[in-house]
Amino acid sequence: MKQYLQKYKHAWLALYFLIYLPWFFYLEQRLDIKHIVIETKLDSYIPFCEYFVIPYILWFGYVAWGILYFFFTSKNDYYKCCAFLFIGMTICLIIYTFWPNAQHLRPTHFENNNIFTKLVNMFYTADSSTNVCPSIHCYNSIGIHIAVSKSERLKNRPLIRWTSFILAVSICLSTMFIKQHSAFDVICAVILSCIVYVFVYKIDYAKIIEKIQKKKDLRLN
Repeated sequence: MKQYLQKYKHAWLALYFLIYLPWFFYLEQRLDIKHIVIETKLDSYIPFCEYFVIPYILWFGYVAWGILYFFFTSKNDYYKCCAFLFIGMTICLIIYTFWPNAQHLRPTHFENNNIFTKLVNMFYTADSSTNVCPSIHCYNSIGIHIAVSKSERLKNRPLIRWTSFILAVSICLSTMFIKQHSAFDVICAVILSCIVYVFVYKIDYAKIIEKIQKKKDLRLN
């Protein structure tokens, strides 16, 4: 048991959800304030398509799979993946807190009555149309795919990499086609992903620390 705990002590990052979940649900229930309505011209050209609820649902498994896969296979990839996800999710919550936003894109009725529209209606009931920009759904999908594409263990697994890419794109599209998000929410999620990507994956912090240490050593000498 001691060896197991030592091997997987990086599970401590899951404590983040003790902060994220209460904060998110508080914002979801904060309906007595004025929200900025997010809508673009592009949204009117995107038709409602209930079949996109499938990739939307797959998001839950996709994100869980990504985190758990790296948790058990690569501590370094796991830390970077979680850093990317948690930094962006926190930024989103800060934006929702100080810039409350919402969308009014959801259809008032469904032309078709099938299992897919019932699933969409279930999400409409469970998830309010507030706190939408940037889209965490899209941001996390991008984050998992970046982690997959950067993984050394998966660099020779084109099927997994392409499946991940197609799924991430499908999930982002699904948020607009089932009218859970505006195109603007998705664009903002992409921009946020690009910014956080630089800080998590492009900056070599080890080299920066090494340079700082060398400067300190030179001063001491």
